[in-house]
Amino acid sequence: MIDHKHTSHNHVPETASQLSLAHSATWHCLMGCGLGEVVGVIIGTALEFPLVHTMVLAVVLGFVFGFIFGLRPLLRAGYDFPRALHQVFIAETLSIVVMETTEVLVQVYTPGVMEAGLLSWIFWLGMALALVAGYAAAFPVNYVLVGRGIRHIH
Repeated sequence: MIDHKHTSHNHVPETASQLSLAHSATWHCLMGCGLGEVVGVIIGTALEFPLVHTMVLAVVLGFVFGFIFGLRPLLRAGYDFPRALHQVFIAETLSIVVMETTEVLVQVYTPGVMEAGLLSWIFWLGMALALVAGYAAAFPVNYVLVGRGIRHIH
């Protein structure tokens, strides 16, 4: 039963709908920042950047791709660019920070991942583990943001 005293038009009732929206928001975030993360690690590894530079590049590209993926549906929905950017900054930043931090920690602390070449199975296993861990870490964040009416998919 929904307690109407503690809900507003901005809150999604705590139902399967909230779980579904949180999953969609997390999956959306994973596609954007996950793609940026993978591209950054591939570039840094291919160019033999030091580990710290590779991780910085991966995180920066994770934010860039995450924000781009967040902007597209808002712009298609008719938001002007400044308003869309503001909304994406509010809705995406915490999710991306949590996801990126988790992904980087998994990559760095999984033995052999950062030393492996791009053609090594351990490299790609580490990337896959990092993406799964990033999703798992960001899902609760998005669940709360959806419940508070801050995060939603257009």
